Amino acid sequence: MKQLQHLVLAGLIALAQPLTLQAEEGHAHDEKAGAQNASAHGADEGKDEHGAEEGAHEEEGGVQLTAAQRQAAGIQVVTLQPQRVNSAILVPGEVTLNDYASSKVTPRISAQVVQRHARLGDKVTSGQALVTLSSVEMAQAQGDLLVAEREWRRVSKLGRKVVSGARYTEARVNREQARARVLAYGMSNDQLNALIDSGKADQANGQFQLISTQKGTVIRDHFIIGELIEPGRVLFEISDESLLWVEARMTPGQSAKVRANAAASIRFGKQQFTGRVTQIHHALDESTRTLGIRIEVANPDDILHPGLFVDARIETSGTESALAVPNDAILRSPDGDWVVFVEHENNQFEPQEVEIIRSSGEQTIIEGLTAGTRVVTAGAFFLQSELAKAGFNIHNH
Repeated sequence: MKQLQHLVLAGLIALAQPLTLQAEEGHAHDEKAGAQNASAHGADEGKDEHGAEEGAHEEEGGVQLTAAQRQAAGIQVVTLQPQRVNSAILVPGEVTLNDYASSKVTPRISAQVVQRHARLGDKVTSGQALVTLSSVEMAQAQGDLLVAEREWRRVSKLGRKVVSGARYTEARVNREQARARVLAYGMSNDQLNALIDSGKADQANGQFQLISTQKGTVIRDHFIIGELIEPGRVLFEISDESLLWVEARMTPGQSAKVRANAAASIRFGKQQFTGRVTQIHHALDESTRTLGIRIEVANPDDILHPGLFVDARIETSGTESALAVPNDAILRSPDGDWVVFVEHENNQFEPQEVEIIRSSGEQTIIEGLTAGTRVVTAGAFFLQSELAKAGFNIHNH
């Protein structure tokens, strides 16, 4: 019996041995894997998220040049210091049309609208047809012109030796008056000549076209097809919006410090425009007791429009201390902000955002830098090009 128990016990021990070995091997495998993971983790320490080794330093947002490259690029740097510039007055203003670059198109006789050739917002050129009208008065004038022209050609061909002087003079006067009447009613010289060249009576139908007398944008066209239009009714208003006015309001004391042709800057949102004072009103506004200052401002990108309220900064005859850099030192970043390049270390340049306060002649007054900063005044465009090649965005810095 004891011998049988020993045999059973030996069998159980034999069965248990492989399980123990497997457990030990599994434990050893886990320890080895843990060691490998720890080693890998330790190796990753000192690397950034992209796997770069810690301590490998990359110049972010900067341009490093050699002395030879700097000289070849014409890089010039000055230490920013306060300087005396013309002082300025900040006043509210409103964008208006430039009356000297605007015109209105109106009929001179009663007429009916037949066809429209231009619409609100269209860009038009001088001499371009805007609208076709029809008028009974024009039809009579066109018929008289054809008759007078035919008679004049007959008389002038016969000559003074054949016809009497009275008839010759009468034919000539009738022809000139007929031409003048058609032109006065609204036909252009080109339309008049085309009518005469045709010589056809059915062309004297009273239709004629009003044309634009300037290039610009259609800013008003309030009428409909078939409408009967009376003389003097404005059908189109056209203005060249590339050069607008800003009407600023000042107190009499402020205006006494401003002179014609003084530099000015206009701010609308983040946009800034350069202008100059062209006229100073001589009568106070009765309700506000302020004096109007007219500023002429270039608007090449069609951002400003009549009716917008803006801030106008106008230079005065006084001076003030400010930080200013040459106009060429300031560039636009890809996202539209103003930047200058500063030299932090020898031949190492980085862009830095600044805020433009206003322009003063060849200088631009800025904020965002401190006195003593070394600013690139020549060669900034080269540095910006180098940054563009690297695909650098200053907001990632």
